[in-house]
Amino acid sequence: MRFSSSAAAVLAIGASTTLAQTSTTCDPTKKSCPADPGLNSQTYSADFTKGPGANASWSAAQGTTITYDAQGATFSIAAAGQAPTIQTDFYMQFGRVDVKMKAAPGTGIVSSIVFESDDLDEIDWEFLGGNTAQVETNFFGKGNTTTYDRATYVAVTSPQTDFHTYTVDWNSARIEWIIDGVTVRTLAYDDPSTVGGKNYPQTPMRLKLGNWCAGCEGEPAGTVEWSGGNTTFGNDPYVMYVESVTIQNYNPADSYVWSDESGSWQSIQIVGNGQSGSPSGSAASVPVTATNTGYASPTGSSAGPASVNGTTAATGPTSSVTVAGIEQQTVAAVSTTQTGSSYSMNTASASAQNSGVVGASTEVPAAPTAGSGANGTATRSGGTASQTASSGAAMVHAVGMAASLCGIAAAFLLL
Repeated sequence: MRFSSSAAAVLAIGASTTLAQTSTTCDPTKKSCPADPGLNSQTYSADFTKGPGANASWSAAQGTTITYDAQGATFSIAAAGQAPTIQTDFYMQFGRVDVKMKAAPGTGIVSSIVFESDDLDEIDWEFLGGNTAQVETNFFGKGNTTTYDRATYVAVTSPQTDFHTYTVDWNSARIEWIIDGVTVRTLAYDDPSTVGGKNYPQTPMRLKLGNWCAGCEGEPAGTVEWSGGNTTFGNDPYVMYVESVTIQNYNPADSYVWSDESGSWQSIQIVGNGQSGSPSGSAASVPVTATNTGYASPTGSSAGPASVNGTTAATGPTSSVTVAGIEQQTVAAVSTTQTGSSYSMNTASASAQNSGVVGASTEVPAAPTAGSGANGTATRSGGTASQTASSGAAMVHAVGMAASLCGIAAAFLLL
């Protein structure tokens, strides 16, 4: 779906510090897939305050309507079932992305910035409309949702009333989440939570921007609880504003080719404009011409080669894609304990964690309240119980274990 000059659309993204994307049209770690269209310039910018012309390189989810004013593109929710979302038509393989935006207010309303690849690598910013002091950061590798202990909540001043610039700086060695130029979280490739780098996001990604209602009627109880409660609608819609998007592209390319099914960054081939990097992950790299093929540079430290055609693009390549609405591509989270900037493994059973259905014997952790501190321990909204690793789905696990033991005991009595 393409934008029209009257009311353009934007893509929907997976929300929540604990909800993961589950949508991909072709997973290159499972079969051969078409090459990903790249961005063949070193930088890209979209100023949505200038109107629909800024959306030339984006596609929208069905039913999305975007309007424009002095604050930029508006992602408006006026009723249940609306989830305005957009996604870039191009991919990038490492880079720095700045999104200047204002999150939507409203209990149960979720504004999102999501990066996602074909094999479901994912990097997230998630904003809960009722949390006026924090934003969630999160990541997933290859769609792995066996644990939901990767999210953190970081402090931000009035995200629903003030514009802030939210940045992801991403290369093969680390990911930085940055607010207004200040780094609030760093994830190293070899962080324990990445399982030796296997779950580190490292394959070509598209950028998604979206707004959705997690507290609306029909959403699973766990999702409603995570989002802060039930959403009510009045005369005014809940609006997320995006003023601008700026990209520094560390590996410009016409396209990216997955050379094998490993899902490693070393396996990604750059076709066309760009630079090649050592598949071993070393810093050595040499530029290639517009007709050559190389491998992705491990970091952005080498900048771009002089042979790259163009410096700044206002538009990227177009592609025919189907954009899933955010509410269509989320899966259940279980439980998590967050203290400061660290997070502990939850103890929920693997079967519950992998159920794949929100509310199906699993529980979505509540966001920490503003009173819990900048990076405080998550507590259930409207409740007194602390949401720890031993609560929620861990209780489900305990009940299941108890039932199993009772069954074993009964079997012995019948012998």
